[in-house]
Amino acid sequence: MKERKISFYSEGYKLDGTLYLPDDYQPGEKRPAIIPNSGYNGLNVFYPRLFARNLTESGYVCLGFDYRGFANSEGIKGRVILDEQVEDIKNAISFLQIQEEVDPERIGLIGWGMGASNAVRVAASDKRVKAVAALNGFFNGERWLKTVHSYVDWARILQTVEEDRIHRVTTGQSLLADAFIHYPLDPATKDYVDKELAPLTHFGKLTALQFTESIIQMNAEKVVADVSPAALFVAHGKDNLLHPVEESISLYENAREPKLFYLIDGKHNDFMYHDHPVFRKLLQKVAEFFGKYIGTFSALSENNLK
Repeated sequence: MKERKISFYSEGYKLDGTLYLPDDYQPGEKRPAIIPNSGYNGLNVFYPRLFARNLTESGYVCLGFDYRGFANSEGIKGRVILDEQVEDIKNAISFLQIQEEVDPERIGLIGWGMGASNAVRVAASDKRVKAVAALNGFFNGERWLKTVHSYVDWARILQTVEEDRIHRVTTGQSLLADAFIHYPLDPATKDYVDKELAPLTHFGKLTALQFTESIIQMNAEKVVADVSPAALFVAHGKDNLLHPVEESISLYENAREPKLFYLIDGKHNDFMYHDHPVFRKLLQKVAEFFGKYIGTFSALSENNLK
């Protein structure tokens, strides 16, 4: 995989990223392209790069980037607002379309974890997206938060959100708190996070409490029908305790054709390693999906020769 550092602007913020190219890319080629998007507290150097490493093997150009406020991207550190990340993805599409290596009519998105709802909402409103894969996500923020908290804790969360809203209007700032104060990790996910993600320089910093309100207001399921006629691939770990599989099932049921559901034989991210057989099988399914709906370079080249 070849890598080229890039940057682009999203609502005035300069975002840091990488253009990932297949090893066999030749100057002058226009290839289908995919933007793999991180989940909560995710960084380009980790999951987007992991997806790109596999998808470039299938011939795709990939663009990974860090949302505003993350890693070396400009923006307010600790501010995580889902609507703003949606705008960052839309601006990434605009940047990707003008790259000389890319066929601007064949753009796909991947959203991982919390980023899955971002990708679905982008695809529902931006018809430049021809196919979207939503992996291990949750798609109604209020419903999801209620499933992972007790009734008492949920009442406290609502109180905290209201208190932070008052703090914002009287001081101009949201209060900072532990990144996972309202995003409780199940034991398996926590073990993975502590081992693989926590050592990263920019991971797990204090996060503005407004993030919780942003989750409560998010409802990708409400707009998923608008993804059509673009294609939707939904995949979820059958033993995922962080984001219950019912979230993806409900999203899929509310989507229109063309759509495909795939049940991952795993949890949330226990299989997220390049050589893990469950991950390799998932990426095979993902590559087949994008091959059908945005094409592969080899197939496009063969059609051009006919």
